[in-house]
Amino acid sequence: MATMTELSPTEDKSKYSQDTQVDEKLSPRKVPTLCSTRYGIAFIAHLCNFVIAAQGIIMNITMVAMVNSTSHQFQFNGSTEGLPFDSSGDPQNSPKSPTAWAPVYNWSPHIQGIIFSAISYGMILTLAPSGYLAGRVGTKRVVGVSLLGSSLLILFTPLATDLGLTFLIATRILQGLSQGSGLGGQFALWESWSPPHERSRLCSIALSGILLGSFIAILLGGLISQTLGWPFVFYVFGGVGCVFCLLWFVLVYDGPVTHPWINTTEKEYIMSSLAQQVSSSRQPLPIKAMVRSLPLWSMGFCCFSHQWLINIMVIYTPTYISSVFNINIRDSGFLSALPFIIAWVVGILGGQLADFLLTKNFRLVTVRKIATVLGTLPSSAALVILPYITSSYIITVGLLTLACGLSPLCQSGIYINTLDLAPRHSSFLMGVSRGFAQIAAILAPTVSGFLLSQDPELGWRNTFSLSFAINALGLIFYLIFGEADVQDWAKERKLTRL
Repeated sequence: MATMTELSPTEDKSKYSQDTQVDEKLSPRKVPTLCSTRYGIAFIAHLCNFVIAAQGIIMNITMVAMVNSTSHQFQFNGSTEGLPFDSSGDPQNSPKSPTAWAPVYNWSPHIQGIIFSAISYGMILTLAPSGYLAGRVGTKRVVGVSLLGSSLLILFTPLATDLGLTFLIATRILQGLSQGSGLGGQFALWESWSPPHERSRLCSIALSGILLGSFIAILLGGLISQTLGWPFVFYVFGGVGCVFCLLWFVLVYDGPVTHPWINTTEKEYIMSSLAQQVSSSRQPLPIKAMVRSLPLWSMGFCCFSHQWLINIMVIYTPTYISSVFNINIRDSGFLSALPFIIAWVVGILGGQLADFLLTKNFRLVTVRKIATVLGTLPSSAALVILPYITSSYIITVGLLTLACGLSPLCQSGIYINTLDLAPRHSSFLMGVSRGFAQIAAILAPTVSGFLLSQDPELGWRNTFSLSFAINALGLIFYLIFGEADVQDWAKERKLTRL
């Protein structure tokens, strides 16, 4: 009993409110941190998100090689500065390259937007149900099966492309179903593995895998496309995904209770810190109360607006750089990938900073809103400036790096806010919020493809300005109505259980 008291927050300071401040006693020196099982789980989840993101983004970089004269369809007339290395001239200029045999397709910008967004049609259907399912049958099974399915579909993508546009879009939708289950299902891990005062750190480590996956996919995707041909990009990342599935099934467990190698001290520490958060897996969801919750709606709309921004950056960065500076796919991949490695570092450090601020008597809701503002406003503003400085590649890459680098700070803001509002239903609510945000992943490339097909130069300006307007509206809504306290309907159900 004494041990449990030492590892738990004091009764007079908790009151089961996420808005209370974190006491230093919550982190006993005897409990391991970085070299611990919970951080190991976060690292495996980091690799899981790495695979999911890489497999989801490779179409964006290979599209430059798959489509005939993509750069000329989006071509600017105002670019006057070339790159400091041999990349000028024909964007597909690759003498002695073995990619001549790789098929090329005549897809308009509008068709490309439909292909980009097809994966989101599948994801939006499975994000919420997979979170609920993972809470019942376990994250290990849900995510593991989803990863395997996504990897097999990635391997099939080149064949589906040869069979026709319909087969490609269908494959992308099925891949979205698998990836949505992988993303939504993993959130249930943090109901059992993350002590409240370590959530920002653990979740930011896990979610930063998305940024690392984007970086590696964009960086290597262009190189592989130019040296081996674009189909090998899908073969490589599909194979990596199949191998990682084996590691997932061996190393991941749904909670500290079932983990066979966890340290006893760490196990007691995690379970005592989560003692008040009863699992919701066998309780009905308070759907009506959730629908009436303004904090949930504000978080959902802000996730939607931020996801619009992320999709614009991830999908169109390779094409934008390739078109503005008329460079080949290898150099486009390198320049497009640079901002994402900065974002990966910022994402991890952002979680550390958020938890540090909590120890300095910052209110939890203040930390969440600061992180969201810093991850949204500067990034969207930087994109608005891009079309007006096309004469300099240095400024262009600098602004893209700023936009991508700051955006992951939202990982410590809106994206884990459900753990504050309703910890016992967080896996389901995270899936719902991500599913709602995924609507932006459908609309953003479709709308942007339409805008770009009308007028290349004006299309980029309209695309980036629309993204800024959507982000500003979502941010304002969250700043007004966003909260970080456990909601009344969550408290009442807990008290009823007692």
